[in-house]
Amino acid sequence: MKMYLSSPQQTVSLACHLAGLLRSGDCLALQGEMGAGKSTFARALLRSLAGDEGLEVPSPTFALVQPYETKIGPVFHYDLWRLSGPDELYELSWDDACESIMLVEWPDRAEDLLPEEALHLTFAQGTGEQDRIVTLHGWPEERLASLSAFSEGRKG
Repeated sequence: MKMYLSSPQQTVSLACHLAGLLRSGDCLALQGEMGAGKSTFARALLRSLAGDEGLEVPSPTFALVQPYETKIGPVFHYDLWRLSGPDELYELSWDDACESIMLVEWPDRAEDLLPEEALHLTFAQGTGEQDRIVTLHGWPEERLASLSAFSEGRKG
C-alpha cells in the first residue's frame, strides 16, 4: 500500500491514525533516508499514544532505545543505526519489547530478530519539497485494510 503525503501535517495525521490501530505485540519498522519523515512520524505516534502533544521525544540514536509509558501500555522506540549486530538487542530489553509495542528505526540491523508480522513503513521523498511517499507492507491484509480510510484521497 502506498500513501502520498503532501505535508508534515499529513505525516502527523497518518501517525495519529495508526496509533489508534496498535495493540500489544505490534512492531512498526521505519525505513528511509535521513530527512524522509521518520522522526516526524515517530514523534507524532508517541505523542498520540501518550495522549500528550507536548511529550518530549528525543531521538534514541545515542541511547539506542527510549521506553515510553502510554495509554495502551509500554512502547519501546529503537534506533538501531549504531548497533554492531543483532546480538546486542538482548541488552536493550528486546524480548520485553516484543511483547509490547515497538517502533524500530533502521530495522534491517535487527536481522531475523524483527517480529515476523512487523508493519514496515518505508519513507521516501516525493516530487515536492514537503511531499513524502510512504509504502506500507507486512501486516495481514485485514489489518492493512484498516488504513484504507486514511489513504483515500492520498493516492497519486
